[in-house]
Amino acid sequence: MPTAAEADAVSDDESRHDRVTAYSTPGPLNSLQHWPDAKSPLKVAFNYVVVWLIRTSPSLRLKNWLLGLLGVTVGEGVSWGLEATPDVFWPEHITLGDHVIIGYDSTLLCHEFLQDEYRVGDVVVGDRAMIGAGAIVLPGVEIGEGAQVAANSLVTEDVPAGETVAGVPARPMSEWAMRDSDGDD
Repeated sequence: MPTAAEADAVSDDESRHDRVTAYSTPGPLNSLQHWPDAKSPLKVAFNYVVVWLIRTSPSLRLKNWLLGLLGVTVGEGVSWGLEATPDVFWPEHITLGDHVIIGYDSTLLCHEFLQDEYRVGDVVVGDRAMIGAGAIVLPGVEIGEGAQVAANSLVTEDVPAGETVAGVPARPMSEWAMRDSDGDD
């Protein structure tokens, strides 16, 4: 398992922001006001219906087929939990490795609408990685093979292979253990 210093070295090489493309939006309105210029409203409506089916279907086989229909790259044996949500605007930017688990009510976002721009980036989840219930993964994040994201975490940075992260923002569990041993709450 990589140390915190090794994880920092990986994130120093390339951050999620380096893998996210920014698009300026015109005028005084925030970028969400311009979403129909960014993506076809018909495509987003189609995606929304398919996402609703993915969120509510109990069948893993059906979920994986529907994810593929949206353009998600789905590995073998993926388990997508109930109420989990793929990005509705750019789901084609999600890649799920083999035997990935996406927990109940988690969200994988491939876009960010900001005031003067919107950003789009890939979310890559490596083989046998697990994302816990209620976790949110931001665009441009790569989660390494065998990595684990604890429930209700906000993943703002890459997670190295084999690492377990938790919190808001998500940090390696080794950092939480060190913090607790120092007496900090």
